[in-house]
Amino acid sequence: MTALHIAVLMGGWSAERAVSLSSGNGVADALESLGHRVTRIDMGRDVAARLAATAPDLVFNALHGTPGEDGSVQGMMDLMGVRYTHSGLATSVIAIDKVLTKQVLVPAGVPMPGGRIVTSAEVHEGDPLPRPYVLKPVNEGSSVGVAIVTDAGNYGNPIARDATGPWQEFDELLAEPYVRGRELTTAVLGGVDGPRALGVTELRPKSGWYDYDAKYTDGMTEHVFPAEIPDEITQACMALALQAHRVLGCRGTSRSDFRWDDERGVDGLFLLEVNTQPGMTPLSLVPEQARHTGMSYPALVQAIVDEAMAGSVAGPTAGAAPL
Repeated sequence: MTALHIAVLMGGWSAERAVSLSSGNGVADALESLGHRVTRIDMGRDVAARLAATAPDLVFNALHGTPGEDGSVQGMMDLMGVRYTHSGLATSVIAIDKVLTKQVLVPAGVPMPGGRIVTSAEVHEGDPLPRPYVLKPVNEGSSVGVAIVTDAGNYGNPIARDATGPWQEFDELLAEPYVRGRELTTAVLGGVDGPRALGVTELRPKSGWYDYDAKYTDGMTEHVFPAEIPDEITQACMALALQAHRVLGCRGTSRSDFRWDDERGVDGLFLLEVNTQPGMTPLSLVPEQARHTGMSYPALVQAIVDEAMAGSVAGPTAGAAPL
């Protein structure tokens, strides 16, 4: 293994800043344990100047949310000629946008819930879909700003203007039918020999649903790996996650999140979204799945570095189609 100078880009100003700092510091510690020289960069508006002054062999992108996951930072590094981990500009632009993701993956045969874009003002006039349904921002990850609207909920009918929810923070929202059932997730790890799906985890929140707090608060969610589900569902999750990774042109790692209506068999499995820069925190699912397959955290980090050093930036392979 060749020792490299690697800049770990973390932090930033998104709603996922704290998670990114945890991911970035974990990655930096692992890289140092492997003998690499590491520069930790908490991203500010001067990030281009700091990267130019640092002149690393590689940037490990540990940012979450915008602008580190939406193509903005990727485009900047492309212009600077800086090599970096994880997905490139086009893939990042598409995958952060839930509508664009559907427009690429659904024509490729990946089952996803239907839905439509609504303005936040519209939801106070009437339901955009029959209840229960989900409202979520188009361009956020980690379940930031997601609301599940049910008949028994306390949002009101129609949704009250003073009810706390994403309609107070975002001008536009994606409305999707609510898929009952179980929460499943599959990590895909890229590599010099091509990507592979690591397995399927079932997520069982101790209360409520798998929201931001349940994802990042220790003890709030039980992770069951391997998921206690039929083999056909395990194989379907892994195949669909791998297909999504390839069609979108992901690099490094990706994580596909599913809902499975266990009363409908494989027809009840729906991909919800693809995260192109999954967390690398102590509670994160990609390191957990890698560990269960015999790969240590430093080995996982090194595999991501090796792919970035070996390859060029991939891009999506499917054309857009109407939602």
